[in-house]
Amino acid sequence: MSELKTNVISKQDVKMLAMDFLDVVQQAAIASFPWKGKGDKIQADDAGTEAMRNRLNLINMRASIVIGEGEMDEAPMLYIGERLGTGSGPEIDIAVDPVDGTTALSKGKNNSIAVIAAAIGGSLLHAPDMYMKKLAVGPNAKGAINIEASLTENMYSVARALGKDVRELTVMIQDRPRHDHFIKEVLDIGASVKLFTDGDITSAITTAIEGIDVDILIGTGGAPEGVIAATALKCLGGDFQGKLAPQNQAEIDRCIKMGLPDPEKVLTLDEIVKSDQCLFVATAISDEHILKGVQKQENGLIKTQSFLATGEGNRKLQFIESYHKQ
Repeated sequence: MSELKTNVISKQDVKMLAMDFLDVVQQAAIASFPWKGKGDKIQADDAGTEAMRNRLNLINMRASIVIGEGEMDEAPMLYIGERLGTGSGPEIDIAVDPVDGTTALSKGKNNSIAVIAAAIGGSLLHAPDMYMKKLAVGPNAKGAINIEASLTENMYSVARALGKDVRELTVMIQDRPRHDHFIKEVLDIGASVKLFTDGDITSAITTAIEGIDVDILIGTGGAPEGVIAATALKCLGGDFQGKLAPQNQAEIDRCIKMGLPDPEKVLTLDEIVKSDQCLFVATAISDEHILKGVQKQENGLIKTQSFLATGEGNRKLQFIESYHKQ
């Protein structure tokens, strides 16, 4: 693993970390892949989690998990607040999901990935594990969204920014009953809906990738996944707004305990990810929106597809196909 010798992250440091983290997510994906379709999401998650933790501890960094597998008393590995790395190198905030889409993976379905988002220490939102309202767009519509406005208002604003007729827009929405009103709103205006069942991290990222016909993502999903997606969009020059949606007093109390005294405050991209010194990396376990899942080759090698993006405003997303000996 590469060595980082300073407490400040340079552009070169980010690139070094990105390659180290690429190896981490690749190995987590490979470890969890044998559990695809086996009906045991716990074993699938445990395999990915153990592989991810072992690799992260080889990297010369002082990392703190701000989003992970749960609280210390809930998760034996990769719990929120866990310190990782060799203890040398810069302070890093990391958000991890060894298997995003465990249920889908256990059922042999698509849209499961291993993912890491990271940023300079103290710059990632400590998002509680609860629902978050989300609104995401790509670089050309940055600044054109307002999560407190209606979807219709946002669609007209984004259409103006993109130079499109509003009926030309495509809106990505998770196929859940709670989103039926959004689907109706899009169809009533004459625009197109693109539904997905799982994987709202990469669904949000599609808004920022040229060649994929998605202009907006809207919906309510997990807050931790929102922070991870926001990090990717920050790297790619897109935009994201979130708003926590606590369901009861216990969740409100948890927000306050985690330093969020106003749980219903609108969270802008720069409040969720406070630094441009950030990165995002993911490897597909099963096929998903952008990447093909882990594949065993006839020659015994294992093929993975990944993508990574780094901050500093370069807006570059790298697609990486790798072959691994086992």
